[in-house]
Order: sequence, then C-alpha cells, then structure tokens
Amino acid sequence: MARKAEGRGRRRPHSRQTPATAIDPTPRRYRIEALGVSGDGIGRLTDAGVQQATPVFIPYTAPGDEVLARSTGKDRATIQEICVAAPERVTPPCSLFGTCGGCSLQHLSAEWILKWKTTEVLTGLHRAGVVDLPPAASFQTPSASRRRADLAVKRKHDGVILGLHRRGGDVVDLTECSLLHPDIVKLLPALRTAMERLDLFRREADLVINLLDSGPDLLLASDAPPSTADRIKLAAFCKSHCISRLCWKEKASQENPEILVQLAPSVIAFDGVAIEPPSGAFLQASREGETAIRTAVLDALPPSTGRKAKIIELYAGCGTLTFGLSTHARVEAYEGHPGAVEALTRASAGRNITPHLRDLNKQPVEAKELSSALAVVLDPPHAGAGLQMDDILDARPRVIIYVSCNPRILYRDTERLLKAGYRIDALTIIDQFLWSAETEVVCRFSHSSKKREKTNNK
Repeated sequence: MARKAEGRGRRRPHSRQTPATAIDPTPRRYRIEALGVSGDGIGRLTDAGVQQATPVFIPYTAPGDEVLARSTGKDRATIQEICVAAPERVTPPCSLFGTCGGCSLQHLSAEWILKWKTTEVLTGLHRAGVVDLPPAASFQTPSASRRRADLAVKRKHDGVILGLHRRGGDVVDLTECSLLHPDIVKLLPALRTAMERLDLFRREADLVINLLDSGPDLLLASDAPPSTADRIKLAAFCKSHCISRLCWKEKASQENPEILVQLAPSVIAFDGVAIEPPSGAFLQASREGETAIRTAVLDALPPSTGRKAKIIELYAGCGTLTFGLSTHARVEAYEGHPGAVEALTRASAGRNITPHLRDLNKQPVEAKELSSALAVVLDPPHAGAGLQMDDILDARPRVIIYVSCNPRILYRDTERLLKAGYRIDALTIIDQFLWSAETEVVCRFSHSSKKREKTNNK
C-alpha cells in the first residue's frame, strides 16, 4: 500500500524555511570502532580536543582502521585515505569493488566476515532475551556461486551499460564480478550487444537472470513493447546462447510477463524433483546456500508421530523446502504468488503435498489449523511474517522452524516467542550473501509445555 503524502495541500502561514546544515568538506581523521548493521564502519574523530557525541558511518572501512574521511551528511562520511590499516583488511578480488554498488565487504577476509555475522546474530538473540543458546552451526557460500542477478540496463550515446547502481548514483557497467556464477558473467557481453540493437529498449530496462539447471532464464522489463524484429533477434540470441526461455513485461507493470522465446522447458530441481518456476521467480542466492538452509531445516524436524502427522509450511515459494519436508510428513504448503503455486502444484502430483494459494499478509493460516501441526516451517520475506505471526503465537505449535533473511525481524519475533514459552534449541547461521552485511538464520523454537505436547499428539 502506498504511503499517504504528509501535509500535502496545507500551507502554514508565516513559515520560515530552515537552512540546510553546512557540510565541512575538510577531511578529518577517524578511528573505526566497529561495523554497523549495514556493514559501514562506525568511526569517531581522533582529533585532539574534539568532542563527538554521535558516531559517523564510513563505507568500506574496517574495525581498527584509522582513516581520513570527508563529511557527506550529518552522520555520514566518505573515505579519502587509509592512515592505519586494520589487520583484517585484504585486497578486494574485484576491481569494481566500491563503485558498482554490489558488495560492501570485499576488503575484509571471508573468515572475519563469517565470525562477525555469527557474533552479530548471537548478540541480537541475547538482547532479545535468549539466555541459553545452543552451539551455533555456521556455513559460508563460496565466491562465484551467485545464481541470480537483478541488473539495470541504460542506453548511452556511445552504447549500452549493463550492471548495478552505485550507491545513490548511476548504473556501473559490470565488466567483471567475483560473486556471480561464471555462466552468468560470460553471458553479459553478449547481452550488452543484443540490448543495443533492440527497439523495445529506449532508455532504461531491468534484467533478471536466474541460472536454472536448464541454463539461464531471462526476464526483461523495458520501456517499449517488442517489435517483430525484436522477437526474431531475441529468438536467435537465445538459440546461440542456450537460453531456454526469455520473458518480457513493460517496466513497472504488475502484469504477468509475456513469453517471447521458449526453446525448451526451464527447470530447476529441489530434492531431485524438477520444477518449472515462473519467470523471475525467487531462488535462494546460491545452490550451496539453499542446501545449507534445507539441511538445517530438515535436521530440526521432530520425529514423525504417525500417518496423520502434518507439517505446515508458510511462504513455500516454488518448493525449495517442500519436497524434503514431504519425506518426513504430509505437507500443507502455503504461498501467495500464483505462478509459484502453479509450478509447485504441477510438481506435487502424486506426492504427500497439498499446495495452497493464499496471501498470508491478508489471510493468515488460523491458529486452529497451526496448533495441530507436527511443526510449522516459515521462510517469510524480508519484511517478516506480519499478521501471520499473531496466529502462530496464538496456536503455540510444538515446534517452529524459522528461516530468516532479516535478523532484525527475527530478534523481534524471538522476543515474542520467548514470552509465549518457547526456547531456541537449534541455530544455524548462513553467510549466503557473501561480501555483504546480509545474513540468513535458521532457528528451531520448541515449546516446553507438556500440555502443548499432549494437545498436538492427539
């Protein structure tokens, strides 16, 4: 829902405009104390006699650095020179680091990043009220494994730029990438050339590349409809580069994309089951990360209680976890994206799975249904489970397995679950988003009430 404009149409009499705060362009020396939640360094002035009440956030710095930085805002600065380098610093593997707008932590060792993320999660859970945490398992995805790219395309007078937006700036041409799978990187030059010759692309476009088991799957959103010539060119391009499917939609449109080219089924396998996902479908960032999440979830399942045992899976997507769960008990899988549910339904035929199309933000699964589950498994979007969390708390199922891509929402929900009588008895921290501040967490929450166990075993 769009946020309402505040104060529009009302003019206050005799109002006086407040002048903007002046920014001192003079570089100052800062010592970096820690990293903030977004990965920017938290710095304080080291100038003698200077009192600084609030810290300043400086990107691409490391704890222990002493840097010269120039103020760009009230609590922001940009690095000008490294005076003293922290021991954790390494040479970034990519020459575009710091400009392309993608990675934020390539200047730190992978080992240090995983340790930092683990500490951040443990600290956050302790602050939420967790007293006794189990030993945390951890996993880190390798470089050159990202199988999804969400890119911007921009036409310039001298050609086409295909890449990412720099922080608060224009698109940076992605001429190399240490994060993306090599099969995506090697496709980029040919995509630039192809885009330059298309009528459907006037000024700007968006391009989503999903690397499926069948090869790259493309979703193009542009500012003009495809011409007949475009369709012929794109069909030839897909044939030349083994692309099974290419879909198109108008930029910013909410309509389902149109299939422009389909040379073969576009498929990916989850637990050995082939799925044909909708164009641009959500995938876990890497195959390795997906496997780590699935392993943590399946290991957290309680023993099955018989033929009538069921698992309720919320935000099931196309079935990333569903098929593994179905080997343990019957699965009631809920998802709000029609294309994902359609794909899951086709692949679930004859299996112990019942897919449901439901917008869980508007129509949560009710507590009565949740309370009878052997386990409730949820993998909500970045904004969290919203109203669905209220029904989960009312239901108090015996086991909740929570997959979170936003630890700050997880901490908030953990506090509520602790008050409802839950405890954390399994924890896995997954650095799936290498060289970024993002972290994936899998938690198993168990309810300690014996009464709760008797109710669920009926």
